[in-house]
Amino acid sequence: MPDQRTCGPGQLDKMLTGWRLGKKWLRKGASVPQQQIIRDFARSRAKAQKDIKARVPVRQRAGLPRFKKKARADPTLNYTRRGFRLKDGRLHLAGGIVVRVVWSRDLPGDPSSVRVYRDSLGHWYCSFVVPTQVEPLPTTGRVIGIDWGVKETATTTSDAHDLPHAEHGRNAAAKLARYQRMMARRRRPRGKSQTRGYRRAQRQSARLQKKVARQRTDTGRRWAKAVVRDHDRVAVEDFRPRFLATSTMARKAADAAIGATKKALVEMGRKHGRDVRLVHPAHTTMDCAWCGARAKHALLLSERTYTCTACGVVSPRDKNSARVMLVRAGLDPDGVEGVRPGQALPDLAA
Repeated sequence: MPDQRTCGPGQLDKMLTGWRLGKKWLRKGASVPQQQIIRDFARSRAKAQKDIKARVPVRQRAGLPRFKKKARADPTLNYTRRGFRLKDGRLHLAGGIVVRVVWSRDLPGDPSSVRVYRDSLGHWYCSFVVPTQVEPLPTTGRVIGIDWGVKETATTTSDAHDLPHAEHGRNAAAKLARYQRMMARRRRPRGKSQTRGYRRAQRQSARLQKKVARQRTDTGRRWAKAVVRDHDRVAVEDFRPRFLATSTMARKAADAAIGATKKALVEMGRKHGRDVRLVHPAHTTMDCAWCGARAKHALLLSERTYTCTACGVVSPRDKNSARVMLVRAGLDPDGVEGVRPGQALPDLAA
């Protein structure tokens, strides 16, 4: 048998054919999702080899395959165009499988592939890949700058569109801790089947965590839709909250779901044809949005007011950073030098 570490997709397909002939349990399943898994694995290995050749540190490699144990991994199957079809509102999969789908909305076009997967609650979902369609909104002539934070999830140049911290995870923390204590008390040693009480507490914990995740997604999408509806152009901080995972603000930053909210904003802007520009986050809290001067020292997190030593402008720290996003993205209608020191700050959302 050839070395599996050096096999390409074609060789792996041939090996899959041999495995299906020799293993009855593998032959029971359809070959389409099995081949798709092999192709995904081949692509991930190719990227891993490319990163190794570039001598990228292991901690900084992106997209490397991470494998879970079979008992801990939820099943997922990918079907390409020749592996499924839709007929009379039902999903027909390769292998004679017919699925009755509860449609959340009508498909805008013919799907090119579908992914059938199961979540932590045991619910099955179908995710279709369809061509994107732009749904343009009426023009408003307004722009907005967005800065991410921890005290507030998003601070903007418009007070009406600030996103306060919803604290969904904090509100559910007590109940989640109770379920986890129940699991810890009823856990059996490795190798023995878990009790009914343990499995019940495990389902309750998974259900609560899924509810919090859905609340965060819904809050982010509602806010993103309001921002995109009221503004033609958006300058948003390209913030990556990964480094906050090692800080004292890790739990609050994770509860804010900054990454998911930013993703929802970008997707909503693309869907409705808005101009969303990502701004590099370096030195956004040190620059003055009015004169462009940069502070000599980084501000402490406890300092919530920004005072420019060059022009004398005093403004809330996050509001200044939000306006810096507009200046860097080239969307500031007044420009960096368009306002004199001491002049009232204009409302960009008006």
